[in-house]
Amino acid sequence: MKVRLLGTAAGGGFPQWNCACANCSGVRSGTRRARRRSQSSVAVHSEGAGWFLLNASPDVRSQLESCAALGPPPGGVRGTSLEGVLLSNADLDHTLGLFILREGPRLPVHASGPVRRALVEGLRLTPVLEAYSGLEWREPSEEFAPLLTRDRKSTGLSVAFLPIPGKPPRYRSTLSRLAPGESVVMRIRDERTGGELVYAPGVAHVDDQLLEWCREASLLLLDGTFFTEDEMSRTGTGTFTAGQMGHHPVGGPGGSLERIQPLPIRHKVYVHINNTNPMLFENSLEHAQVRQAGVEVGWDGMEFTV
Repeated sequence: MKVRLLGTAAGGGFPQWNCACANCSGVRSGTRRARRRSQSSVAVHSEGAGWFLLNASPDVRSQLESCAALGPPPGGVRGTSLEGVLLSNADLDHTLGLFILREGPRLPVHASGPVRRALVEGLRLTPVLEAYSGLEWREPSEEFAPLLTRDRKSTGLSVAFLPIPGKPPRYRSTLSRLAPGESVVMRIRDERTGGELVYAPGVAHVDDQLLEWCREASLLLLDGTFFTEDEMSRTGTGTFTAGQMGHHPVGGPGGSLERIQPLPIRHKVYVHINNTNPMLFENSLEHAQVRQAGVEVGWDGMEFTV
């Protein structure tokens, strides 16, 4: 199984278009050493089958263009190598790309019940897309089951969606409370190699259950949105805490870095990184702390074979 990180920033990307915080200003001016990043998305491919998107960001067009293998197959005027989209939650930065993919074929969209309801009732996704290519909803199981192509052929991959507490998208609720199943952890396994990807870009609590799910993974892609609980107020970019926004901070006692460091996983990578996060800068103390713990700060274009 090949895994390519298409986008590694949180909503708004990095730098964020309307943000002049020290991080965004620094990367624009070149005074801080950091990579620009598009909004969170991953592409997964198994030998002999097409590609699957894990979340469809608003930057999906440029993300697909950045990887030749994700372009139209040779021998035709139009076409796509995409076989489906898997959604971890209903946030705009993970789902608006579905509207952009309307010119393509009818794609399967794999989503939990709460995520599907949010998109159908909140964004009216189904009725809008039915005027174009439409989509086919598929609801994954909590147990491993085959991940099939558009025409339901085997890919050699299996997938499990594990529901975790998540914050409903703001267009559905202004409440900061967590609700069960509003976010999921994806486990994708290559049945030939036994390699396993755990994808968790939106995690409110890195608890013992999540750590147990991760233990057999070859590659962990984990929520790295904020480094500290009070990052938004510290940077003058907002008043919500990391917890109120449904994210477990990376640093500090009990932070996700401390919790995942002992896990026997070959590759541990932070994704969905907010523009305010100091670990984006490659010469920062926070970046060094993450690397010293054996964890990577994800960047667009990173690739792994699992």
